[in-house]
Amino acid sequence: MNRCLYAMLCLLLVFSTAVPASAAPKQKNVLVIVVDDQGFQSGCYGNKVIKTPGIDMLAESGTRFTRAHCTTASCSASRSVIMTGLYNHATGHYGHAHGYNHFSTYTTVKSLPIILEEAGYRTCSIGKYHLAPEYVYQFQEYRNKGVQGNRNSAKMAANAKEWITEDDDRPFFLYYCSSDPHRGGGPDGYSNFNDDPDHYPGVTPVKYKPEQIVVPPWLPNHQEVKEELAEYYQAISRLDQGVVSLINTLKETGHWEDTLIMFLSDNGPPFPGAKTNLYQPGMNLPLIVRDPTQKKQGITTDALVTWADLTPTILDYCEVTPKPVPPIRPTENNGKRTTGRGKPVPYKFHGRSFRSALSKEHAPDFDEHYASHTFHEITMYYPMRVILSGKYKYIFNIAHELPYPFASDLYRSPTWQGVLKRGDKMYGQRTVYSYLHRPRHELYDLSVDPYESKNLAFEPEHQETLEKLQEKLKAWQKETKDPWILKWEYE
Repeated sequence: MNRCLYAMLCLLLVFSTAVPASAAPKQKNVLVIVVDDQGFQSGCYGNKVIKTPGIDMLAESGTRFTRAHCTTASCSASRSVIMTGLYNHATGHYGHAHGYNHFSTYTTVKSLPIILEEAGYRTCSIGKYHLAPEYVYQFQEYRNKGVQGNRNSAKMAANAKEWITEDDDRPFFLYYCSSDPHRGGGPDGYSNFNDDPDHYPGVTPVKYKPEQIVVPPWLPNHQEVKEELAEYYQAISRLDQGVVSLINTLKETGHWEDTLIMFLSDNGPPFPGAKTNLYQPGMNLPLIVRDPTQKKQGITTDALVTWADLTPTILDYCEVTPKPVPPIRPTENNGKRTTGRGKPVPYKFHGRSFRSALSKEHAPDFDEHYASHTFHEITMYYPMRVILSGKYKYIFNIAHELPYPFASDLYRSPTWQGVLKRGDKMYGQRTVYSYLHRPRHELYDLSVDPYESKNLAFEPEHQETLEKLQEKLKAWQKETKDPWILKWEYE
C-alpha cells in the first residue's frame, strides 16, 4: 500500500475513534428572561405573600444572587447594557429608545444576538424590545403574535415553545421579555397594572387583597400604596405563569440540561424611590442563574455583579469569543480617526464573566462595581455615577442643583399623588424634601443602613473613605470614556 495513503487512513481512523458521535458536545443554549420593573417581590427572595412558583423553581435549581445590580434604573438604557456588556454612557444609549426620547446605540457596538449569530446560533426575541437601532440589536426572528402588549404570558410562552421545538440543529438564544409588572392601565394610562382578569386568555388571575400586603420600609405605609402593591403582585404572578411554562418546555424537549437560564429585571419597582433611582430599591434586583453544568444547585451567593457582566457570562458559557475589530488610529485627514492597517484588536467589554461565582455563597473576588444613570425619559436629566465597594456605596449626583425629576407613570401614581394631597413630610425612610433635593455627594454604609437614610458624606470620620471611593469612581469614568467625567472639574 502506498505510504501516503496508509498514513491518511491511519489518521482518519484516529479521528473517527477519538471523537465518536455519541461523545459530541451538547448544544449550549441560552434563555434570558427579562421582566419589567420588578424588585425582590417573589417567594424565593423572602416575600411570604406573593405566589411565584416559576421564579422559585429557578432559584431551587440554580443560583440566587442577593447583590446583583442594574447599572442604570431605566428600562431601555438598562436593556442596552444587558445586551452589550457595556455601560450606556459609552454607547450613547442614555435613555429611552422610543418616541421623542430617541436614544440609540452607536453602530460600532456588537450586541449579544449579533455575536451569537456570527457563532452559529439561531436567535429569537419575544416580548418587549425597547432598543435601538434595530440593526445593532437584530434578532433573526421576532415571535410576538397575540402577546397583547407583552403581558399575555401564556401566549408568549406558547410562541417560545413553538420556536424552540422547530426542526433546527443549531444552538439557540431566546430573549424573552414580559412587560409585566410595568404600569400601563387605567383611564390615564398610568394608574394600574392592566389587571383585567378577562383580558389575557390562558392566564389564570392571581389576586391579592390590600390587607395582605406588607409595605417595604422604603415606601410610605398608606392604603393607596397597599392597593397598588396588590395590583403589582397580580402582574408579577401573571408573568410568573410564563416562567413555569418555559421551564416545562425545556424539560419536555430535553433542553433543561443544555440551556443556560437567566432571570432578571431591568430596573426596580415602578414607584418613587425605586425605578429611575440609583438608591438600592431601584438597582439592587433579582438575578437567578441556572448553569446546567453546575454541580451544586439551590445556592445563594453574595457576589456583587451588575448587568454589564451578563453578556460576558453568557459568552463564557457558550465558549464564544467576539470577532476582533479592525485597529483604529489617527490619520492626517483633518485629524479624523479611521481604520488603520495592522492586526485586529480584541473586542472588549466593561463587564466580566461571573460563572466562577455561581457555586460560591461568598465571592470575595466580586465585591466592587459601578453604575451610571443619565436619563430616563428625555425630560428626566439627572446624571448619577455610583461605586459600590464592600459595604459602602457612594453616589455622585452630577446635576444636584436640579430638583429630582419624575417619570410620567411615577408622578401620576396613586402612591405619589397621595403624598402630594396629604402634604406628607416623609416618604419611606427619608424626607420628601431630601428625596427631591439631593446633595452632590451621598455616602452610605449599607451594612447598617440598607435603606440609605443616613448620608455619611459630610461626616469628618468618613472623609478618607469618601475620597478613596471618589478617586476610584473617577478612574473608572476615565477608563470607560464617560463624557460626564468633566463635571468633576467644570462644576
